[in-house]
Amino acid sequence: METQGSTRLSPSSRILSWALWDWGSASFNAVIITFVFAPYLTKSVAATEEAGSSALGWSTAAAGLIIALVAPAAGTRADSGGRHKLWLGVHTGIVILTMFGLFFVRDSPEYLWLGLLLIAMGSVFFEFAEVSYNGIMVRITQPDNVGKVSGFGWGMGYAGGLVLLVILLVLVIQPEVGLFGAGDEGGMRFRVVAALSAVWFAIFAVPVMFTAPSAKASKPSGGHPIKAFIADYGALVRRLVRMWKQEHQTLRFFIASAVFRDGLAAIFAFAGVLAAGSYGFSPAEIIILGVAANVAAGAGAMIAGVFDDRLGPKPVIIAGLIIILLGGMPILFSDAPVVFWVCALVLSFCVGPVQSSSRSFLARITPPERAGENFGLYATTGRAVSFLGPAMFAVSISIFGFQRAGTLGILVVLFIGLLLIIRVRPDAPAKSMQAQVEG
Repeated sequence: METQGSTRLSPSSRILSWALWDWGSASFNAVIITFVFAPYLTKSVAATEEAGSSALGWSTAAAGLIIALVAPAAGTRADSGGRHKLWLGVHTGIVILTMFGLFFVRDSPEYLWLGLLLIAMGSVFFEFAEVSYNGIMVRITQPDNVGKVSGFGWGMGYAGGLVLLVILLVLVIQPEVGLFGAGDEGGMRFRVVAALSAVWFAIFAVPVMFTAPSAKASKPSGGHPIKAFIADYGALVRRLVRMWKQEHQTLRFFIASAVFRDGLAAIFAFAGVLAAGSYGFSPAEIIILGVAANVAAGAGAMIAGVFDDRLGPKPVIIAGLIIILLGGMPILFSDAPVVFWVCALVLSFCVGPVQSSSRSFLARITPPERAGENFGLYATTGRAVSFLGPAMFAVSISIFGFQRAGTLGILVVLFIGLLLIIRVRPDAPAKSMQAQVEG
C-alpha cells in the first residue's frame, strides 16, 4: 500500500524526486571515488603513490567481492518484504556516514587504511542502495517512458557531479585558504571536501524517501535474518539454473552488459590517469576535465532516452559502443592534449546513453515483483568481471611500453561487449518473464 502523501503526487513529481537521488549520489562517485578523494589517498596519505594505488586496488577488489556475493540476495529480500524504499534509506544513510568519516583521514600513512576501509564500505553499501533505487524505477515508469526516465536519472547524476565539482573547485580546492579555513595542512582541504560531499548527498537523497511508492510484500519477511538470507540465496541459485534452462536471452544480457559496463567504468577510472601521465594535465585541469565529461555524459544520456523509447535500448547501446570504439582510437596515436580533449568528450557523450539504455533494457524485461532480484544480479554480474578493464589496461601497457596503449585494452573489452550484446534478442526475455508472471 502506498503512503498517503505519495498518492497525491503526479508521475512527473515522483520521477523528479527519484532522480534527485542520482543528482546527490554523484558526490560519492565523482568526488570521492574518481576525481578528488581517492587521488588524495594515493598521493598524499599513502607513503608512496605506488603503495597507495596497490592498496586501493586490493580494497576495491574486496568490496567488489562482497557486492558480488551479497547484492542478489539483498535484492531478493527487498522484493519479498516490499521494502525497496526502506533499504534505500538505510543503505544511503550508511554511505553518507562513511563519507563523513573521511573527514578524519589526515595526510599521514597511518590514516591510509581508515580511508580505504571507509571508501570500501561506502562502495559496498552504495551498490546495495542502487539495487533498491533501480527497483523503485520499475514502479514509477511505464513501458513507453522507461528509457526517458532512466536517461533522465543518469543525466541528473552527471549534472549533479559537475555542479558539485565546480562548487568545490571554486570554494575549496583552488583557493589558498578555502571554505571553513580549508588549507593544505593535515589534508584539511580534502577532508572538508568529503564532509561537504556527504551533506550534498544527504540533502538530495531525502525527497525519494517520501515520494517513492511502497509495495506489498510478496511473502512474509519474518524469521531469523540469517536463515532468511540463506533461503533467499538458495532461491537465487535456483533462479540462475532456471535462467540457464529457460531464459537464455536474459542471461546473455547479464553477461554482455557486465563486459561492456566494465569497459565503460574503465574509461572514467583511467581518464584522469591518462590526462596526468600522458598529456600533462594539472590537478585543476583534471577536475575541469571531469566537469566537461559529466556535462557530455549527462547530455548524451538525456538525448538518448528519446531514441531508447522510440527504437528500443539495444540500438542505442550498439550505436554508442561503436562510436566509443572509433572515438577512442586517436588516443593510441597522438599525445596532443587537444586530441585527448576531443576524444574524452566524444567518449563521455556516448558512455551516458549506453549506461542508461542498459538499465532501461533490464527494466523493460523485469516485472516489478522481481525488480530487486534482477537488479541485484545486474550489480553482481557487473562486479564479477570488474577486473577485466583494469587488467587489459595494464597488460596493453606492458606489451607496448607506453601509457596511452592502455586505451587499446579498454577498447578490446568494449568490442567483446559489443559482440555479445548483438546476439541478445530483446523480445525473448520479455516473453520469458511474462510467462513466469502468468504462471
